[in-house]
Amino acid sequence: MEIARAAAGLFVKQGLRATRAEDIAQAAGIAPRTFYRYFATKEEAVAPLYAAGADRWYEAVRGAPPELPVPEALEHAVRHTLAPGTAVSAASWEWVRTLVNLATSSPALRKVWAEVCREAETSLAAVLAERGARSAGAEPADNVAEPSRPPSPQLRFAAAVAAAAVRVAVETWAAGSAPAQGPHGPAALALRNLEALRDFPWENSAG
Repeated sequence: MEIARAAAGLFVKQGLRATRAEDIAQAAGIAPRTFYRYFATKEEAVAPLYAAGADRWYEAVRGAPPELPVPEALEHAVRHTLAPGTAVSAASWEWVRTLVNLATSSPALRKVWAEVCREAETSLAAVLAERGARSAGAEPADNVAEPSRPPSPQLRFAAAVAAAAVRVAVETWAAGSAPAQGPHGPAALALRNLEALRDFPWENSAG
């Protein structure tokens, strides 16, 4: 994660184009060959930061009170991950704004962002499946790895819808100049997106 933070700091400070992989390695206190041991390109170096945000989001869905239906669990996760001062400080959200905006202007970074979002959808589908199993009275899974059926098309679609509501909110906020806190911040936008999906059959999809 130190390499990712070093890369993000340089991207924010001097721009993506002006930053070389060697600059990131120097900022992180490692040799360039060590950098390339972990990342093929300079753009891939920030993938762990993108992924950390996605991880917080679907883990917050997993950790939502079990009695909450899916729509309320999703809203609970939004409030606990997208509002400054909960998981990420207001200053860090300004870094998020720059990194998300860079992803819209750089094809290489857009690919990294898209891959992280796709993986987040897959993880969210698994979380929704867990919540559906718990609500149906199934025993929680233990730590023993065992084969599991792939998520149903309906569940995958539900996860894609929920993930898109959050992703579009973050991208919309990043494209503007509104502060991260308030009626135009990422949390407020995501909650409005989810409210617009009130009639979506969440329970039928995730149950």
